[in-house]
Amino acid sequence: MMLYKFALDEMNTKIKILQEEFQLMHEYNPIEHVNSRLKSPESILKKLHRKNYKISLDSIKENIKDVAGIRITCSFISDCYHLSEMIQKQSDIKIIEVKDYLKNPKPNGYKSLHLILEVPVYMSDRHDSVCVEVQIRTIAMDFWASLEHKIYYKYNKEIPERLIQELKEAADSAAILDQKMEELHKEVDELKGQEKTHELEQLLMTNESINLPPNFLKSLFND
Repeated sequence: MMLYKFALDEMNTKIKILQEEFQLMHEYNPIEHVNSRLKSPESILKKLHRKNYKISLDSIKENIKDVAGIRITCSFISDCYHLSEMIQKQSDIKIIEVKDYLKNPKPNGYKSLHLILEVPVYMSDRHDSVCVEVQIRTIAMDFWASLEHKIYYKYNKEIPERLIQELKEAADSAAILDQKMEELHKEVDELKGQEKTHELEQLLMTNESINLPPNFLKSLFND
């Protein structure tokens, strides 16, 4: 469990660096929340038993890829993909599996990006590679998934078909909201770009009497 904790620490540091770099470069933060957790030994044993896997440390490492998990909540759908791309470009991370439930939602309406990553953990006498599952989703997706999870576990029995359908409709409503907010986000970006172009044109006209290098002025308006 110590190795998995260190792998979580490693990934949380990487995510924090990416978040701060993005903020400095683009004056914008794509990440709303980051939560991490370790499965309890009881949960691990239950999953081994449910999947009919051998109960051993080697079996856990080989078969249970979500002992260490990180959930990242982003503002917009495009942020989810952008962040996923940045994480996958980390040179010391090995990509084991990518599941895109944004483009291909589960039958119940669940949407998220799932990355299974192998992260190096350096100890005093050795280093090991440890799997971490990273889930990336929007605020609306996270809201729906959290409530859906609570409903299922509170009922603790087979959910009636009517409730399953209503949960799917709620997921569809969350997807419509995400799409609308994404469109508004793109529109605001376009307006911001137009304003920057206008400001640059005005500055270049004013610069005729100051004679600063045009490339220097243009660099002031680059993200």
